[in-house]
Amino acid sequence: MLLGLQWFAIAVPVVVIIGKIAGEIHSGDPAAQIVYLQKMAFVMAAALILQVFLGHRLPLIIGPSTVLLVGIIASREFSRSSVYTAIIAGGVLLSFLSAAGLFRYLRRLFTARVVACVLLLIAFTLLPTSMNLIVKSPGHPASQANVLFAFALVAAIFALHRSLKGVWKATLIVWAMLGGTVLHLAVMPAAPEAASGAALFSGFLSDLTLELDFNPGVLISFIICFMALSINDLGSIQSVNELLKPGHEQGRITRGIFLTGLANVASGLLGVIGPVNFSLSPGVISSTGCASRYTLVPAAFLLLILSFSPALILIAGRVPAVVVGSVFLYILCAQVAAGLSVIFESAERYQFTDGLIVGLPILLGTLIAFLPPEATRAFPVMIRPVIGNGFVVGILAALFLEHVIFRGGIKKQI
Repeated sequence: MLLGLQWFAIAVPVVVIIGKIAGEIHSGDPAAQIVYLQKMAFVMAAALILQVFLGHRLPLIIGPSTVLLVGIIASREFSRSSVYTAIIAGGVLLSFLSAAGLFRYLRRLFTARVVACVLLLIAFTLLPTSMNLIVKSPGHPASQANVLFAFALVAAIFALHRSLKGVWKATLIVWAMLGGTVLHLAVMPAAPEAASGAALFSGFLSDLTLELDFNPGVLISFIICFMALSINDLGSIQSVNELLKPGHEQGRITRGIFLTGLANVASGLLGVIGPVNFSLSPGVISSTGCASRYTLVPAAFLLLILSFSPALILIAGRVPAVVVGSVFLYILCAQVAAGLSVIFESAERYQFTDGLIVGLPILLGTLIAFLPPEATRAFPVMIRPVIGNGFVVGILAALFLEHVIFRGGIKKQI
């Protein structure tokens, strides 16, 4: 039960952070944002239970996909139905490729350099989101204070990352959010609203994707995002397989990715961002010394309870935006570290070509991510979801460089 509580503590902050960002994109209504978080928590709980008993059957925590968050942010000008229709289609495609045994052909495209680009692009293309959370109103006196506060909080998080060990380090995001919220209320006494207006228990079946809207540009954009999500899912399952050596590794990968696809179909129908298996699980297993998948069951039930309680969701979601942005920046730094690890650990010796293949996609993706809205609106409507998505542009550039321009070179597989 205690280990389950720890898994729950690891999962909730990411659900809250990603859910708050995605929920605010779709609606300015706080009540609608709470419903969004409820539905996300429900999907994560259901997917976790299914993975533990029917999917990969490994001690792997699940959370919302930052890759899909990139797609949602880039497609914010298009209808909500088109976005979640694309997520449904991506989930169906992922499950089909896994069930039909075709995933191994897709995997060949994602060499170590392309995977490094995937991980780095997620971080760099989400930088504007972190910036907007920290600096809500540029030029406002509070903006300067928020920037200074964010610098101090991020520095404190890195110091704690350096000094904490074991379970404390595994749950660092939890303590950063709690401590950051308390500190923010102490130095900037704009107290959050009370949770008294929210029901203790309530359903969440609203804003469903009842009408499918197949926008070609949005579909292409999210299919590329799902290609990256599948590699993320594969890497997470493989990392635990290699740590524990439980046997039947290929079957676990097939079932795990198949269920991830189905969970994303359910997410699309509910109108929320879809899940992926998180790669931080091996670190938690190593720190606790416990590799039982059943410790995830209490975490799933706690997420399930959370999904039916608007009051608890409201309390968890009252973290100030500057704290969310600062903690999100730390998460993006971890993403960068993972990308650099892939490119350096897979190479016998680092070559200048490696830097070129990784560098151009990162610069292109970041450039697109920081383009002003009026610049992206100048693109034709049909291709705007693709050209206006820095992550997608970066991935396409990486695949082109790796398999066309530098074809025939050394392909370092993950």
